[in-house]
Amino acid sequence: MIQLTPKDWMLLKQRLTPYLFLLPALFILVLTVFWPALQAFYLSFTSYEDIAQPPKWIGFANFLRLWKDAVFWKTLENTFLYLVGVVPILVIAPLGLAILVNEKLRGMNWFRAAYYTPVVISMVVAGIAWKWLYAERGLLNQFFQILGIFPEGVPWLTSPAKLLGIIPISLASVMAVTVWKGLGYYMVIYLAGLQSIPADVYEAAAIDGSDGIRKHWDITVPLMKPYLALVGVISAISATKVFEEVYIMTQGGPLNSSKTIVYYLYEQAFSNLEISYACTIGLVLFLIILGLSVLRLAINQKEADNITV
Repeated sequence: MIQLTPKDWMLLKQRLTPYLFLLPALFILVLTVFWPALQAFYLSFTSYEDIAQPPKWIGFANFLRLWKDAVFWKTLENTFLYLVGVVPILVIAPLGLAILVNEKLRGMNWFRAAYYTPVVISMVVAGIAWKWLYAERGLLNQFFQILGIFPEGVPWLTSPAKLLGIIPISLASVMAVTVWKGLGYYMVIYLAGLQSIPADVYEAAAIDGSDGIRKHWDITVPLMKPYLALVGVISAISATKVFEEVYIMTQGGPLNSSKTIVYYLYEQAFSNLEISYACTIGLVLFLIILGLSVLRLAINQKEADNITV
């Protein structure tokens, strides 16, 4: 039998103490995140139509149903379009805003607050406000009518027609709200990165002839690559999980033209009470987000290796 000396007990206590402080948080995580996730994983292989009865094991039947579900593939396509349409804008536009508000000009703090204001507004409030703007007699249509453009108005949220033959108008209208609300948030992330760049780097670049807009291409963009990658992955995950905007503004319509995978999951679980099928959709969504998270970790590791070298 191993005998521990008082010194050994002291060392063991020092090593275990931090983990003891983590136990309450770990317990809450297990109770609210890990255990429900394991239950959802199990339910995706069962039939659970009657909540008064225990679920019945059906194997991969839900996955076969998902494979043949045309609405699911439509929502997956809409989610991909959302991803492609929103992420590039949220990666590039906030960087431009951050460069502008990083200038030391009088009243610039007011501009920073103005750009950040949409972030603190509730999505419910923002969605209702934009829904009014998009209405048939809303401000946007009246503005276009005054200019003589689209005299009959634009069916922003009620038309399944595709913009440029690619993105449905209703989906593009919801995407605009996501971009509007996210600009300030990602601007702050970029602003933190910009303020960490020493001023003498720009001064040295100016001596070499890199000044004006060119200095941002030569200095700012290369040094901001870790932030660009971070914003790209975060915005991609957020775009994949978009729900509130769709729920408030379009309810997935018209004709599923703006229905995303998360809204379809919600619809199956709470409208159709297809709990097991909704868990199957959630498992697919989890795999997509897991792939994006792994991509983020790989990018961060690559950047860390480059810094080390």
